[in-house]
Amino acid sequence: MIDPRAIIAKDAELAPDVSVGPFAVIGAQVRIGPRSVVGPHAVIEGPTAIGADNHIFQFASIGAAPQDKKYKGEPTRLEIGDRNVFREFTTVSRGTTHDKGVTSIGNDNLFMATSHVAHDCVIGNQTVFANCAVIGGHVEIGDWAILGGVTAIHQFSKVGAHAFLSGGSIVRVDVPPYVMVAGNPAAPYGVNSEGLKRRGFSEEQIQRIKDAYRIVYRSDLKLAEALERLAPIGEQHPEIRVFVDFIRRSTRSIVR
Repeated sequence: MIDPRAIIAKDAELAPDVSVGPFAVIGAQVRIGPRSVVGPHAVIEGPTAIGADNHIFQFASIGAAPQDKKYKGEPTRLEIGDRNVFREFTTVSRGTTHDKGVTSIGNDNLFMATSHVAHDCVIGNQTVFANCAVIGGHVEIGDWAILGGVTAIHQFSKVGAHAFLSGGSIVRVDVPPYVMVAGNPAAPYGVNSEGLKRRGFSEEQIQRIKDAYRIVYRSDLKLAEALERLAPIGEQHPEIRVFVDFIRRSTRSIVR
């Protein structure tokens, strides 16, 4: 399963059924779980822990030192869950000591060619990074979020679950759950209702989310007033509580 032309550090830990292609380089303090595949010429540096059933395509760079001038070689980590796909020329950096010291990626994510995850980011589950989607350091991406091609997200920004970022979006602030954005700077233009249908949200839930969106984005209310109106609805309906709580926790403001 391991091509003899691959270079693997002595202390790297690979499950017995891991496949490694020719000229791949797996460095020290790297752990790779069962049934994972590392393509030819891919480079994985440690400390990096990779779960099961991941597929790292050719020429990807996983676990390299962060692109941060403040980084001085401190021991930081990259943690990757299960069933993720990293396509050609994808780059993922380890964390820095100026945050939690770890970059974290969940399960079932797709990182298309030339996408980039910077240091100290937190990626949930079932996300899609289309080609050339890039995120700065300390960014958080919620479950099921989709980043269109050539999307760029400013450092420290947050993207909520089920959000949809259209191709070419330049995101400088936070994007609440369920919201679709587009443009430079990115602006809201509706609810990701099609995505919510595909993920099992009922018609009633989607309608409540649309109503909440209108209160925040289409009424004349100030943001604090809109949240005050939505709070009692959120107490009864979890999908609205998620929306309200995200906006309340925002430290960079939200797309408006």
